[in-house]
Amino acid sequence: METAIDTLFTNALVLCMDDDLNQYESGAVAVKGDSIVAVGPEAELNGAYQARETIDCQGKVLMPGLINAHTHVPMTLLRGLADDLRLDVWLMGYMMPVEREFVSPEFVRLGTQLACAELIKTGVTTFADMYYFEEDVAKATAQAGLRALCAQTVLKFPSPDAETYEDSLAMARDFIQRWKGHELIVPSVAPHAPYTCTDEILRAAAELAVEFDVPLHTHLAETLQERETMRNETGMPVIPYVKKLGLFDAKVLAAHCVHVDLGEMRTLHKAGVGVAHNPTSNLKLASGFAPVSKMRELGINVGIGTDGSASNNDLDMFEEVRLAAILAKGVSEDPTVVPAVEALSMATRLGARALHIGRLTGSLEVGKRADMILVDTSPLHNAPRFQRNVDNAYAQIVYAAKSSDVTDVMVNGKWLMRERVLQTLDEVSLLKQANEYARRIDAFLIEREQSVLSKLIALGGSSEQESFEVQVKVKIQDLETVRDALDNPAIEIIRFKNYHQYDNYFYFEDHKQGRLRFREDDLIDSKGNVASVRSRLTLIGPSREEHFDQDVLLSRSRFLAPAAHTLRFYREYFKPQSEIVIEKKRLRWLVNFKKTEFFVNLDHFEKPDLGSFLEVKSTTWSRKDAKKKALLAAELITLLGASIKDTVTKDYTEIIEEK
Repeated sequence: METAIDTLFTNALVLCMDDDLNQYESGAVAVKGDSIVAVGPEAELNGAYQARETIDCQGKVLMPGLINAHTHVPMTLLRGLADDLRLDVWLMGYMMPVEREFVSPEFVRLGTQLACAELIKTGVTTFADMYYFEEDVAKATAQAGLRALCAQTVLKFPSPDAETYEDSLAMARDFIQRWKGHELIVPSVAPHAPYTCTDEILRAAAELAVEFDVPLHTHLAETLQERETMRNETGMPVIPYVKKLGLFDAKVLAAHCVHVDLGEMRTLHKAGVGVAHNPTSNLKLASGFAPVSKMRELGINVGIGTDGSASNNDLDMFEEVRLAAILAKGVSEDPTVVPAVEALSMATRLGARALHIGRLTGSLEVGKRADMILVDTSPLHNAPRFQRNVDNAYAQIVYAAKSSDVTDVMVNGKWLMRERVLQTLDEVSLLKQANEYARRIDAFLIEREQSVLSKLIALGGSSEQESFEVQVKVKIQDLETVRDALDNPAIEIIRFKNYHQYDNYFYFEDHKQGRLRFREDDLIDSKGNVASVRSRLTLIGPSREEHFDQDVLLSRSRFLAPAAHTLRFYREYFKPQSEIVIEKKRLRWLVNFKKTEFFVNLDHFEKPDLGSFLEVKSTTWSRKDAKKKALLAAELITLLGASIKDTVTKDYTEIIEEK
């Protein structure tokens, strides 16, 4: 008796991409509901199943859909925005400002729909995403019918969808709780990278992923600078450091892993970390060459990703798979590494395992979801076809096939494309809406490219500083009283510095631009001589004050950059409307008070004559931590002999302006 099914695919070259790499010439696949119920020779399945629809594949390749193991799909709306730039200028000068201005639920939904259309037309059935407003990514993806690991981004910086990282973590928790168990979407959390997250964020994200048994998506060891900075700041490489923080307690999908040594690779394997290899993005941003062949030798599940369209610039996995195979050969000078069958496995079965969803998809096996594509290998660029070696079928797909050869796409048993026609998305409408966004973004950037921040970033080396600065000042008459109070056993002195500081503050006609400070720090040694000189630029945004029992919290956006040129150069380059000059002597202590670090500054002004001030400062990325430090700063001021009633939160320049 024949079994009733929904769809029977016949007359296909079936590439199962399972562990045994089964192939069926004149093969067939039976689908019922969302799953595969049989795979094998056409003669066997024809007699066993009665299908509601029978598809004659006409000799095409029937295989699992490709899996894009790492991307940022809404960034299709930023494709081609700012190419051929240094990574810091590209990221801080263009991507982040545009995202802060334009990224919204509407932006994310449109960018996701545009990406889904491209992914479907290029044979992708599953992707791993990390971005902002990730629930809107999930909604648009599910509506388009694709499968995805959708991870809510968490950063220490303010982001388009959250003022603080606590807000981002709360969004991730809510998203995971409501979407866990969805038929197409696996909700997740994405602490962006070690260099954009605090230790607290990495720990909290791992705990969240473990609590709900969902994957954790992040970037690890992408650039040489990241590796060297981590070594300098922690004394450890990237992988051991995040392991120490408990990141690998979760099911991790790690993008890039370009700069990892053999020991780190062994750690990744032992922890079950999936790696997403992004060859085009790594080459375009000059990040380096990931040791993919060595990772595979060790048994790491390595998938292939495109990264976002702003750094690739497309989502074409056929291009990416071919490059992954060829690049490994070129770097190793060994033409046998990462053969075609291995590269295609990385884009299917191994990619699914890297995403920790290998039980669902990645191969054509009974019980797995019906995520399949048909590829026409008859066009001129793929002719003729040799059959002497079974691996030839994989070589045809990897080295000769084009994404345009994909004719049909099915996900979860439902058609997303038939004969190159999208079934769930309106391509013409999406293109029209995308071009309107491009017009608006162009206008924004043309105006913004003359901003102080843009000019600062263009100089190179800029970095964003902590979002919250706890700052409290008290005017004092006797410096020695404060110095004596620092001997209190409740205060642990970590280090002491003596500076002579020369500050020039640039003011601009548009107050929203903030103030730019050029500072020269002369470090004074114990004999009163100048031991070293350091110059730097700091762009200080407008203040955003918050009031607690003690009004000591000042929140600002701040960007820091090295100052390699003269003061005259910066005057001519930035063209300030006015300027304030300050010269002061600063005694600075870094102290530990109640397990919290603060800077205690004793400032005596020589120009202008403001007298002397005691200042207590600390910085943080966390709103919660800022509130705690605000209370402790008030306690510390009192302990140092000053009155909290006399404190001010204004910057010195604001005090000068009031005079």
